Amino acid sequence: MVNVIDYIPGRTLLHRLNPVTKLALAASIIIATFLANTFALLIALLALTFCLGIYVHAAGRLASLLKLLVPLAIIMFVLQTVFVHEGPVLWGFITVGGMTAAAKMALRLLGIALPLVLMLMVTKITDLANACVEVLHVPYKYAFTFTTALRFVPVFSQEMNAITEAQTARGVEYDTSNPIKKLQLMLPLCIPLLISSVGKTDATALAAEQRGFYLRTRASSYKRYPFHAIDVAAFVLCVVLIVGGILL
Repeated sequence: MVNVIDYIPGRTLLHRLNPVTKLALAASIIIATFLANTFALLIALLALTFCLGIYVHAAGRLASLLKLLVPLAIIMFVLQTVFVHEGPVLWGFITVGGMTAAAKMALRLLGIALPLVLMLMVTKITDLANACVEVLHVPYKYAFTFTTALRFVPVFSQEMNAITEAQTARGVEYDTSNPIKKLQLMLPLCIPLLISSVGKTDATALAAEQRGFYLRTRASSYKRYPFHAIDVAAFVLCVVLIVGGILL
C-alpha cells in the first residue's frame, strides 16, 4: 500500500536540495499563500506546487490528496459565503465580498496543505531528522518524535483498514451514504486502534532506549548535510516568494 508521504527516489534538483532547504521552500510557499491577497498569486503558487510535483513525478499523489482536500475546501467556501457579508448583494445573503473571501480561503487551504506534503515526498525521513538536528540544532528527541509520528501515519492507516475489513467480514456495512450513520460505525473502531497504537508506541520506546537513544547527540550522525550553490539559489527563491506575497 503506497502512502501519500512515502519517499519517491530520484536525482532531480529538488531531491538534491538540503532537507532544511526543502523545508524552507515549503514554508516560503505556505507563508506567501497566507500573505497573498490576489487570485492571480494564489493560483500561481498552487500551480508552482503542482509544477514541482510534476517535475519530481509526484503529480499523481498530489492529485489524490487534492481529491481529499477539495470537499473540505468546498465546506470552507460555503461557510465563508454564509458568514461574510461585504459588498453588493448577489442573491439573498450571498454578497460579492463573501464570494471573494470564500474563494480566496478555499485556494489558501489547498495552497497551504500541498507544499509540505510534496517536500516530504522527496525527502527521506532519517535525512530530515538528522538535518534538523545538525543544521537547525533541534534536540534529537524532538526531531525523532516528529519523524516517528510521520512513520506511524501509514502504519495506523493499515491498522484501520485491517480493522475495517474484519468488521466488514462480520457484516458491518461501512459503505453507507449517510454520514451520521457512518460516523457512528467508525467511532467504535477507535478503541482497538488506540490499543494497538499504545502497544506499538511502547514497543518503539523500548527499542529506542535499548539502542542508546538518550546517548544520541548532534555529532552522532555519520552523515553531514552541507549547503551548496543550489541551496543558495533555493533560498533566494524563498525570499522572492515571501516578498511577492507581501507586495502582490
